Amino acid sequence: MGSIRRYAKTAMAWEALSRPDAVGREVHTLLLMANGRRSEQELSLLLGADVSELAYGLMEKGYLQKTGALFLPEADDDAQASA
Repeated sequence: MGSIRRYAKTAMAWEALSRPDAVGREVHTLLLMANGRRSEQELSLLLGADVSELAYGLMEKGYLQKTGALFLPEADDDAQASA
């Protein structure tokens, strides 16, 4: 089973988001959508194209970082809501 790649923004990406004309539309959109929770496949679906190479390139340049965190719904929230 292959690993699921997820990407999160770095400080450099947050800076780039304030000047979208400097990075280009496709990069800007990917940076906006990369939140550490969305998988590479989800990002590709949202952007309508395979983002594998672009995401990898942005990681190499320091805009994105891989995240291995697994995000699950907060069990405590569900328990409190039904209590």
